Amino acid sequence: MTSFLFVCTGNICRSPLAELAMRREASLRGLTLDIDSAATGRWNLGEAPDPRARVVASRQGLDASPLRARLVTEKDFDRFDYIIAMDRSHLAILRLMRPHHSKARLSLMLDHIPARTGQDVIDPYYGPDEGFVTTWEDVEAACAALARTVLGPRP
Repeated sequence: MTSFLFVCTGNICRSPLAELAMRREASLRGLTLDIDSAATGRWNLGEAPDPRARVVASRQGLDASPLRARLVTEKDFDRFDYIIAMDRSHLAILRLMRPHHSKARLSLMLDHIPARTGQDVIDPYYGPDEGFVTTWEDVEAACAALARTVLGPRP
């Protein structure tokens, strides 16, 4: 079974939205996969996603309220096949954390969209509410591209 972990700073904005986008992609393919999200920082542990992220998810028919922020752990590098960072700082942290025996493939979220290679998913936390819409659009497009590559076309 293919598994995905999405990682951002606090696990309350970008990575939970990416988790929901990939869960939808799996569902559209009739798959039940191990999909999760996590943080590189401790600030929001145990918290639900930002209310603005929950609103954006709700507009897509998705429920973010059960999700809770957690830290990336060393065990994640064995549990997940793909660990996807929302920006280059997260990718650098993940590369430092990665055990030598890890099976996980690390990547940058927007690297899965050829025209966006090397770009970061912008952190909407300190900006206007519209930033969460942009974040959703970015992670949704990247998850769709990643799913096509890894899981195949939608039926």
